[in-house]
Amino acid sequence: MKNFTKPFILLFSVFVLVNGCKKDKEIVVPGNNAPYYDGVPKVVLQNYINRLFIDLIGREALDSEMEEQENYLRTNSLSIGSREQLIIKLQSDTSYVAGDSSYNYAYYNRFYELCKARVLEAASNDLIAEEAGNASYAATIDSLNGDSLLFEISKQRFNNYIKLLACEKDYRLDSIEIKDVFARMLNNGIYDQINMNTFNFLNASFNDLFFRFPTNNEFNAGYNMVEYNTPDILFGKSAANKGEYIQILVNSKEFYEGIIRWMYKNLLAREPSTQEAYSLMQTFFNDHDIQKIQLHIMKSDEYANFD
Repeated sequence: MKNFTKPFILLFSVFVLVNGCKKDKEIVVPGNNAPYYDGVPKVVLQNYINRLFIDLIGREALDSEMEEQENYLRTNSLSIGSREQLIIKLQSDTSYVAGDSSYNYAYYNRFYELCKARVLEAASNDLIAEEAGNASYAATIDSLNGDSLLFEISKQRFNNYIKLLACEKDYRLDSIEIKDVFARMLNNGIYDQINMNTFNFLNASFNDLFFRFPTNNEFNAGYNMVEYNTPDILFGKSAANKGEYIQILVNSKEFYEGIIRWMYKNLLAREPSTQEAYSLMQTFFNDHDIQKIQLHIMKSDEYANFD
């Protein structure tokens, strides 16, 4: 019987040597070409710049601003980095700007108005100040009448209005977080007038923050807290009054998911995908930096219409 082992091993070794010396074939992924931003028309770029100005500071770019930012973005080939710098400038630049005080000031004023539009039917500061005056007058009358209970109620209503008016400044100066802004938006007499009685208040607070209504168990727990000042459990936490109930809502993970959904609805007129929401929540739930959420959306080709 012949021994075929040695010839086979020799043949296999030659095969490996020959094929091992071949260059790896280049793999081409179709549809993976880099975007050609030089081809973006002038009108599309100007629309993008105007959209940033309107969404971030509430007005269109002036002619001088348009020329400056258009040249800047073109010089940098409309890169993601150059878009980021423009967005961050509109959010945070404290240099003096005629009519706006600064981009930073205009940005936070705009954001405050957007928050009021979301949950307070865009109530004006004049209306809030008027309601604060009425609460202050009521507190004075209650004090003169010797009614300490009504005095405390009126004084608290007055303080809630003052805190609401201070939202823009406090948030701009980093004295409060986004959760505190919305806590103040929900805890005042104007929100109560819009959503009269506890039934409507509970449904509205869930829908305004989470884009859904409470389950039966959530509603019953909230009703005990708000209507009866009775301790109950919501989202695994205990509360026994309206203020504590609101704190549970704005400290929940679902509140921050609601902020992401709000930003997508407001800026892209659509819901975020599951992956988009999950990716952003990885940092947002910890840093609470809504400016980063805006930056992520506004630098995209989808928002800019550069697709």
